[in-house]
Amino acid sequence: MSNKENPAPGYLDMELLRFTTAGSVDDGKSTLIGRLLFDSKAIFEDQMEQLEMASERRGEEQVNLALLTDGLRAEREQGITIDVAYRYFATPKRKFIIADTPGHVQYTRNMVTGASTANLAIILVDARHGVMEQTIRHSFIASLLGIRHILICINKMDLVEYQEKVFQDIQQQFVPFKEQLNIGDVRFIPISALKGDNVVDRSEIMDWYSGPTLLEALETIDIRSDADFTNCRFPVQYVVRPLRDEYHDYRGYAGRVAGGVWKPGERVAVLPSGIETTLTAIDTMTGELKQAFPPQSVTFRLADDIDISRGDMIVPAGQKPKISQEVDLMVCWLGEKSMVMGGKYVIRHTTSELRGIIRRMEYKVDINTLEENREEQSLGLNEIARVTIKTSKPIYYDSYKNNHITGSVIIIDEATNNTVGAGMII
Repeated sequence: MSNKENPAPGYLDMELLRFTTAGSVDDGKSTLIGRLLFDSKAIFEDQMEQLEMASERRGEEQVNLALLTDGLRAEREQGITIDVAYRYFATPKRKFIIADTPGHVQYTRNMVTGASTANLAIILVDARHGVMEQTIRHSFIASLLGIRHILICINKMDLVEYQEKVFQDIQQQFVPFKEQLNIGDVRFIPISALKGDNVVDRSEIMDWYSGPTLLEALETIDIRSDADFTNCRFPVQYVVRPLRDEYHDYRGYAGRVAGGVWKPGERVAVLPSGIETTLTAIDTMTGELKQAFPPQSVTFRLADDIDISRGDMIVPAGQKPKISQEVDLMVCWLGEKSMVMGGKYVIRHTTSELRGIIRRMEYKVDINTLEENREEQSLGLNEIARVTIKTSKPIYYDSYKNNHITGSVIIIDEATNNTVGAGMII
């Protein structure tokens, strides 16, 4: 299987960017999202009218852009649980999905949920306070989830007289943590969400800053290499057998490409059996493809009739993943009930579901200081730890840093069927 092929142009021109936002209380996250939507002309007229009326009722002279997201807060005050709020907008260059997540420590699981599919994280820092514990915590979670691009937006520059030195000092504060977290692409942007400086429009006051505005960065940041084009992986979701005479002998294997660039004619192996055959065709609803790549949903046809079912994986004959019944994970615990050492859980990995037990916990991470606690052996809601699980049968996987799909698992409580853990394979 050829690993070095570039994906088709349609993918390279990918329009959709998913990003998540995080920040401490009153860092201006709601105002930033409102400003981004307002200045990029992504607010409908009726929304604008409601915004103006709401601001007027509150006795505010200017339109309060933070009110665009304040409806969520009102719902929380009524006791309604909202894990993540997704917002959509577009510019001529890209479409965007914002995962608006709570930043408090008690909502770590919510941030994990929102950030799990993000290409990029925006982390707000109050220019008056600099880097705080929550800044490091949000950066750690972004790093843990394999987010490759982080924009540190130093907000409220208007309250520190737009001083370049304040901006530079905060950059320096973050440098030691950047190295510790091993985050590749970190960029710093000085902004004022309230005044609109460097959000969509370039700031005339901060003429000392020559980098992109926030929207320019979001529109131009290169995410083409974020998907795994090296390790060819195809978890089978469904066996296609049409009940029609014209397709009497058709047998296909449907799923979403988890990695690599696939082409008909390549030699492949089916796991767990290990039986080898040839990929003869790649089908879609609109016809055959000459190649397939993440995240396309396609149907594979193979040269030989092999016993294949949901949960099996098709891989290149000479490029198999790791196979083991014992796997090390970084786990964020999502359940109200603490993790049970030696407890039995349902493990969901790609399209397969199997039983597993928690063998041991190596350490728990203090997500505010990043210190490793190797003495405590309990893991509760919103806590993160490195654990080892043993599964009832082997799983075929890659490390999470190489492939987010084959490198992640979901842990489910057998009794309640609730998702209680999200795991990233080390």
